[in-house]
Formats: sequence, structure tokens, C-alpha cells
Amino acid sequence: MARFCEYCDKGPKAGNLVSHSNIKTRTRWLPNIHKLKAFINGSTHTVKACTRCIRSGVITKPIKRTYKAETTAAKTA
Repeated sequence: MARFCEYCDKGPKAGNLVSHSNIKTRTRWLPNIHKLKAFINGSTHTVKACTRCIRSGVITKPIKRTYKAETTAAKTA
């Protein structure tokens, strides 16, 4: 799974961890990417977005579906 945000293109950063004795070890810092459903152009799509884009409102989440109880006419028919 690619660790990139589809909205702001935030991705992994590479660098060094430096110990007290100045030994360098390579490391990667990964962004906080979530897979969620977003409402895009009238339809729902699964996207990968970072938490900053989710919190800032760049993504519109779809409306939760509500299921109505069966009516009495449908039960008797």
C-alpha cells in the first residue's frame, strides 16, 4: 500500500536517528494515512488521506444510511 495522501501528496520522509555517541542510523517517518470513504462528484469512493486533510474538511464523508422500519401495510401484504 502506497503511503501517500491522495489530496496533499504527503508521504514518507527519510533521515537519520542520531545516538548520544553520534552514530547515525537510517530511518523513515511515515505519515498517518487512513483509508476511508469520501463523497466525490456525486458518488462514494474509497480514498487514502492523512489525518490533517480529514480534520481540515478537505474530504466530505458520505451521509450515513438510515434504515426505516417496515410499515404495517408491508407486513400484512
